[in-house]
Amino acid sequence: MEAFHSSMTLPFSYTFATTITGSSSSSNTANPITTPWMDRRIWSKLPQRLLDRVLAFLPPPAFFRARAVCKRWYALLFSDTFLEIYLQLSPRHNWFLFFKHKTLKSYIYRNSGGGDGDNSSPCEGYLFDPYDITWYRLSFALVPAGFSPASSSGGLVCWVSDEAGPKSIILCNPVLGSLTQLPPTLIPRLFPSIGLTVSPSSIDVIVAGDDMISPYAVKNLTAENFHIDGGGFYSIWGTTSSLPRLCSLESGRMVYMGAKFYCMNYSPFSVLAHDITTNTWCKIQAPMRRFLRSPSLVESRGNLLLVAAVEKSKLNVPKSFRLWSLQACGTTWVEVERMPQQLYIQFEELEGGNGFDCVGHGEFIVIMIRGSSDKALLLDIYRKIWQWIPPCPYSQGGGGGRGGELHGFAYEPRLATPVTGLLDQLTTLPFQPFTG
Repeated sequence: MEAFHSSMTLPFSYTFATTITGSSSSSNTANPITTPWMDRRIWSKLPQRLLDRVLAFLPPPAFFRARAVCKRWYALLFSDTFLEIYLQLSPRHNWFLFFKHKTLKSYIYRNSGGGDGDNSSPCEGYLFDPYDITWYRLSFALVPAGFSPASSSGGLVCWVSDEAGPKSIILCNPVLGSLTQLPPTLIPRLFPSIGLTVSPSSIDVIVAGDDMISPYAVKNLTAENFHIDGGGFYSIWGTTSSLPRLCSLESGRMVYMGAKFYCMNYSPFSVLAHDITTNTWCKIQAPMRRFLRSPSLVESRGNLLLVAAVEKSKLNVPKSFRLWSLQACGTTWVEVERMPQQLYIQFEELEGGNGFDCVGHGEFIVIMIRGSSDKALLLDIYRKIWQWIPPCPYSQGGGGGRGGELHGFAYEPRLATPVTGLLDQLTTLPFQPFTG
């Protein structure tokens, strides 16, 4: 596993400034070893369990730097005692993970014998910390060629095979460098939409649309689910459902909230919702659907938000960028935020009609301009703060080409994902079928 590489220096100094009163005038420099703040005679005698609790609160980049201190700290990732404390106490990190975008055009060229024939998977991702506005680089060297990132949840990144046919899916923890492969799907598909939700005791995956009805045609007809949990229930792609008629899942993104997966439906705009417990789909009408541009769905602290630009060309209403929240009834939207008009004018000029994509996590929403790897906005929706994100220093795709833009997911770094151990026991444990 490659260590984190920070693009910025640490925002805080870990050296405490101390002043010794009552010292002689001839001694102007205090020895930090003798001050009570950093006296090694005190710090070296901390109980190990207390020290483990302190280390469990470190953010992942600082934790991996700390592992270079000694052999015991290096071995913490393999310590059941430490990982138990970590899972109980570690604070959540509402970060984002970005990858270079793979296009449908490059896939067609590669399989028709044209183009550059690049069949390599992305070997690295770009981790963004919205709290400190810091970029890091993560290695994905273990992910085999021919797979693309499709979703993320619970510290795991879901990779799906690019080749047409039954889809192979890999769950990867980039912090640990671990890979876990799921059994292949049952229905041949081209570029389906993928949804993933990982809890401490269960994993749910949904693969929807792009059914291959012939070698030359696809249609959005069905969805199939994978489920496994610690209670012994499982469904290995055995639970299927029919998609609503005339649905179009162009974005490929799914958002999970409240036992439901949500995704955008195009032509005309609406929202599709899949209830896991009843295995049913329904359509939710989008707000101002005739005037939306580049709509996206994001989850923010238990709320489903629809983010889009609004353009009423034939009405005397200024163009704007708005956010709506789906209410508890499940059918009504309420506007909750609007981009300041002066900022929207600047945003629209930079966007140039190319469109944009949004991804949310916690209180943050990132708006990425399509066709660019260095133009993005960060919204703190609870503090109502908008700010431009500095370019990722590790992305070398060029701002002008489609191949250089970044494609992102909500991501929470985790040092442990014990639920993946259930996948290794699929063939040995006496599971009971899951029929939800």
